Amino acid sequence: MVGVGNIAGEIGPGEPLIIDGLTGKIIVNPTREEIERYRRLRREWRARFSALGRLRTLPCETRDGYLIDLSANIELPHEVPQVLAHGADGIGLFRTEFLYLSQDQLPTEEEQFKVYRSVLSRLNPRSVIFRTMDLGGDKFMSQITLSRELNPFLGLRGIRLCLQYPEIFKTQLRAILRASHYGKARIMFPMITGLSEVRQSKAILEEVKQELVAEGQPFDGGLEVGIMIEVPSAALSAEALAKEVDFFSIGTNDLIQYTMAVDRVNEHVAHLYDPHHPSVLRLIREVAECAHKHGIWAGLCGEMASDPDLASLLAGMGIDELSMASSAIPQVKQRIRQVSIADLQELARDALALSTSEEVRDMMAENIPAIVHIRKRR
Repeated sequence: MVGVGNIAGEIGPGEPLIIDGLTGKIIVNPTREEIERYRRLRREWRARFSALGRLRTLPCETRDGYLIDLSANIELPHEVPQVLAHGADGIGLFRTEFLYLSQDQLPTEEEQFKVYRSVLSRLNPRSVIFRTMDLGGDKFMSQITLSRELNPFLGLRGIRLCLQYPEIFKTQLRAILRASHYGKARIMFPMITGLSEVRQSKAILEEVKQELVAEGQPFDGGLEVGIMIEVPSAALSAEALAKEVDFFSIGTNDLIQYTMAVDRVNEHVAHLYDPHHPSVLRLIREVAECAHKHGIWAGLCGEMASDPDLASLLAGMGIDELSMASSAIPQVKQRIRQVSIADLQELARDALALSTSEEVRDMMAENIPAIVHIRKRR
């Protein structure tokens, strides 16, 4: 939970708390009635979550047979068992930064290769999307000395850092390519702002491929290469970018932040961070349309994907793959299986015609219950 001000300084040692991650509430010194209410809610939540386990082996398809991939976001290899337990179709976002943040030395090619190979082997034949190092912003590695930036989220981060330090970038690409021999790997470049960054990144990737060929190292020569769409300039350049890559993955956490000019962890403006905002929805729809026009697929990774209502809306807008925390997959799958794609497309059209976040929320609250049909267990 973020954006809670100086609450830690206002709570005394040993004071009991209830932290409600669903509503964003913190209750200090709860009453006996509040404690009992939340204990009951916790029991109900666990029972409901346990019941969703039966969906693990079922496809994520709408009532009229439209398939949507549900993938997991992970940060560490030890999360793989949870990914499999929740029935994910693959890993839609493997954040590789831990390799750079967990030690004082830069990770070697061999260290990275072993981690990537292990994850691919355990997920095979499911796909794993490796996001190349997305450092900078709020993630700094001690191995590189960077000058202080007044606005680090607008500075040397993501693909900019990779291109600034190509040898570090190439080491990671070599490790991913070598590991691709052991499963279905995909590579994704983060924080792309325009066409030149994509072309530079692909050129470096091609150099690495030629090196591996010369060395006789096996790798998947047909591995897909995609980019994250997480800044407005990339979303508005989707038409040109789609001609250069095999897929898009829309990173809504940053896309919303940059579109709305809102720091989502700043308590004073965090309330303005809004996934229902029509401008955000229109950018997402435009990216999906451009992807399909050029024969590539569009995924989405971000907190939006883990909300069953928003996931339904995103499916109606043409998103092909939703990637989320693995624990959210069962409830999103349940919702998608209760609706038809025709109803979701109509829901999306209605949302895109509105002018405010409040209108979008109200419309969804009114219309979604009407299109949900409970499937009989089979």
